[in-house]
Amino acid sequence: MIATTTKPMPQYRLSGSGAPANTSPALALLPAGGEVWEDFLATIGVSLEQFCSEGPGGWILGYMDALGRIGFRTVLIFFSAEVDEPRRYVDTGSGARMSVLPAPRLYGRLRRRLASSSRRVAPRRGGGQLLDAAVAHLSTPLLLLAQELRQEDCRAIICQEYEHFRFEATTALGRLLKIPVFATFQGSAKEENPLSRLVKLRSVRSSAGLLIASDQEARRVRERYGQGVRIVQVFNPVALDDWGGQEREEARAELGVQPSTRIAVWHGRIALYAKGLDLLLQAWAEVCRQRPGCDLQLRLLGAGEDGAELRRRIAELETPNVYWIDRYVTDRGIIRRHLAAGDVFAFPSRLEGFAVAPLEAMACGLPVVAAAASGVREIFAEGPAHGGLVVDREDIDGFAQALGRVLDERAWARELGGRARRRIEEAFSPEAVARQMGAAFAEIGSPAREAYGLAP
Repeated sequence: MIATTTKPMPQYRLSGSGAPANTSPALALLPAGGEVWEDFLATIGVSLEQFCSEGPGGWILGYMDALGRIGFRTVLIFFSAEVDEPRRYVDTGSGARMSVLPAPRLYGRLRRRLASSSRRVAPRRGGGQLLDAAVAHLSTPLLLLAQELRQEDCRAIICQEYEHFRFEATTALGRLLKIPVFATFQGSAKEENPLSRLVKLRSVRSSAGLLIASDQEARRVRERYGQGVRIVQVFNPVALDDWGGQEREEARAELGVQPSTRIAVWHGRIALYAKGLDLLLQAWAEVCRQRPGCDLQLRLLGAGEDGAELRRRIAELETPNVYWIDRYVTDRGIIRRHLAAGDVFAFPSRLEGFAVAPLEAMACGLPVVAAAASGVREIFAEGPAHGGLVVDREDIDGFAQALGRVLDERAWARELGGRARRRIEEAFSPEAVARQMGAAFAEIGSPAREAYGLAP
């Protein structure tokens, strides 16, 4: 069954005379997402205008929250080939700002020309690939970015993904403006741009620091770039006030689910291979096969580039009890309702940086069955004691067995869910992560450092 949801209420609006004042020192956060932001939005079926109206979610919101607790406001900066002049939005609740800067016109023209030629020839190699790489580097409007940083009086820049090509241009601009540049790791451990690879070593080593949650990724970075790279462990935080608080029975009543139904939940971007959704469907079929007559449901929430393939695979399943909300859901109330109604969160990913989805489920009191993607073992450092069962990636049988066990043993599942919630409170709350961020940004000073026990 494939369902739809109502549109969330707008969270962001164009800034103007009525924008709430916020005089806290600022940090600029530059999310990655293809060459321009609509490259990412196209994979989830969301327009630029819709995104700007509803605002970001996931790890970006968590970062904004944690940074705010150590006294910094966040300025989100995106780049787009769909706008002709800068657009600025403000979050009506927090006062956080979002800027959409137009990519240079030359980039737009070259991008359209290359896109037109690529439809008539085989995949580009050699000189053609280098040309594509050069055009990608033209997508960053460095002069506009510099003006935005000055206008907002940003003390530092945080780039998403040091392996993303824009990190090189940003570190160069940071040196020119004398602004420290940091980078987060959210899942990209490979640089696809051949020109970027030529200067990657210098950019990484000259950065002010890399914010990495995964021990596995930290080891990879040190092996590739040397021991002198500054790495600070910073988890992706979860705002506890936004998750949990709804009773299971109430959530099930709102969704029309019977109290006896056993529910596994997943939400995220529909990227079949990276998110392991093919593995999840196979494991789910095995869970159902071993439990004939049981009232079981798998609930999926999300949209993405592999939506058509997921739809085909769901149709081919012998088990009809898969419910998919085929939409990119940013409304935390909708996500929270489905999590609260569930018995277990399924997380079969092959490729991750440090996923937020299982953290949100844990904050709602759900136990988690997870494949051992990057960052998962840090979340469940003590396995079931931290509310999760971790199996090897690609282990369909192991995943099915763990998922079935949690669904079968409901009292144990509730106990695991309580441990999961405590784990979030202790290690992944904005307050806990704010301390990690305070250490990361020690050199630029934290206005609220004393509240978090940070050194002066």
